Amino acid sequence: QVQLVESGGGLVQPGGSLRLSCGASGSIFSINVMGWYRQAPGKQRELVADISRNGRPKYADSVKGRFTISRDDAKNTVDLQMNSLNPEDTAVYFCKADLKEKIFFPYKDVWGQGTQVTVSS
Repeated sequence: QVQLVESGGGLVQPGGSLRLSCGASGSIFSINVMGWYRQAPGKQRELVADISRNGRPKYADSVKGRFTISRDDAKNTVDLQMNSLNPEDTAVYFCKADLKEKIFFPYKDVWGQGTQVTVSS
């Protein structure tokens, strides 16, 4: 069974940086889009950034210029470098991968369990 495991969350002061990492393990034939989402208390889960198989990134307007997404297809990982963090970035961050486990299987979304990011002085 495929699993996504995130790491790198924590407490950081405003203006600081964090790097989130997500690794996919298990039986994986191919991964299409990989991305990061976040959910703040009382709010809906929202896309932060994703990256296509050919390396094309997409960012939410609120993080453009501050966050950078990258992926390593050899390791089935996706990272999110977050700079100039502010309290509005506080949320649980989830990794998602659109993947197929075997060649004739359909693509499906797999989510990680989430990692807390708190920006506070």
